[in-house]
Amino acid sequence: MTAIDQMKPRGYGPLISALLLGVATGGLGYYWLGSTPDVTADKADEPLHWVAPMDANFRRDEPGKSPMGMDLVPVFASADKSSSAGMVSISPAVINNLGVRLTTVVYEPLATKIQTVGYVKYNEDLLVHIHPRVEGWVEKLHVKSAGDPVRAGQPLYDLYSPELVNAQEEYLLALQRNNETLVDAARQRLMSLQITEAVITNLRKSRKVKSTTTFFSPQQGVVDNLEIREGFYVKPGTNLMTIGALDEVWVEAEVFERQASLIATGASVTMTLDYLPGRQWQGQVDYIYPTLDPVTRTLRLRLHFTNADRALKPNMFAEINIDSKVSAPTLLIPREALIRTGQGARVVLALGDGKFRAVRVRTGRITTLQAEILEGLQEGQSIVSSGQFLLDSESSKTADLQRLDETVSIKTETMDHSQHEMPAKTMDHSQHEMPAETIDHSQHEVPTETIDHSQHEVPAETIDHSQHQGSLSND
Repeated sequence: MTAIDQMKPRGYGPLISALLLGVATGGLGYYWLGSTPDVTADKADEPLHWVAPMDANFRRDEPGKSPMGMDLVPVFASADKSSSAGMVSISPAVINNLGVRLTTVVYEPLATKIQTVGYVKYNEDLLVHIHPRVEGWVEKLHVKSAGDPVRAGQPLYDLYSPELVNAQEEYLLALQRNNETLVDAARQRLMSLQITEAVITNLRKSRKVKSTTTFFSPQQGVVDNLEIREGFYVKPGTNLMTIGALDEVWVEAEVFERQASLIATGASVTMTLDYLPGRQWQGQVDYIYPTLDPVTRTLRLRLHFTNADRALKPNMFAEINIDSKVSAPTLLIPREALIRTGQGARVVLALGDGKFRAVRVRTGRITTLQAEILEGLQEGQSIVSSGQFLLDSESSKTADLQRLDETVSIKTETMDHSQHEMPAKTMDHSQHEMPAETIDHSQHEVPTETIDHSQHEVPAETIDHSQHQGSLSND
């Protein structure tokens, strides 16, 4: 052996080879890991499933057509599981196909228009009931039926009454005696019996008593509730007829109990009628009745309208729009954006980048166009006003699945089996026979470190080492 051979270190050859092999393997692994794409990111971008735009329960694992012939819509999972509960991601290319429209939550007064119906009726302030003040018989009736128009001062009926005859005779007797006191008393009695000044003047000039007396209309209008005919015997308290004026009319309307706080006296009212399409009448709330109907739970209103051309007739059916009083500013959204269910109301928030989430809200007043939000939203937030039902369905399912996963995880972590003991002696397998040749252990791998052979004794003659090859280094 030479001196150079003696200077070489002994036993380091295999160690150096192993180190070189490890460096090469590590470099190859680093190259492989660095060039391998992010599988997790790719899976996060893949759709979970495809659903029908009109039926969220129709799901498929691949693109296709719905039963209605529409393209299925992909549904994505959020990459951040901590914030994915209730969140739905939709490809921006599909949002327009779904007809999704966005709007903004605003903070402004609620402009409420209350729609209801009503019936035209006489202005009862101008309604006159005709009653006699003496007993007698109707000799002649100048109006023949209800609905006849009459003028102020137009004759209505002629009445024969002995009391009226006696009153005329007393007046003429006072004139003959030229006693001003008696004349004035007799004249006042005739006037109290509804004898007009013209009839008294004519009586004074003619000095002749008339057996029948004519009574005239006190105002212009139409005859209603005609209760008499010629020859009828009448007395004080008998309702002969009613005369109603049509220059101004009332409209009786009703509103729901929940709308009572929105109505105020003097509020503007717009009225339309079916028999005159395109024409509108402007009026106002004249009176609000103090009680509600106990059966319908509605509040009665009295509306006032002018009727110069007398186009409005009593008992006509009218459609009413009432402008409610202005309220304080509040959060408002379009009514069509509100999803109302038996458990409450929800709104679909637009989070951007094709992400949506359904949130619960507490509503206040709801009109035909807007809904008041008391809790759950903030001013300026973007919400979905069209196409929100599919998004709400998917968001609810996503939230339910997330809560289900969290529940299962919590239950698994809280199950502790450390206190369970099962003695081995209670399991008796002495009666079980299983041929060894029927058990195949070729596929089983058992780590050798888990098997303790310290208590086993194996005769040396039973071990055959003929197939083992090994080298011993005596370096």
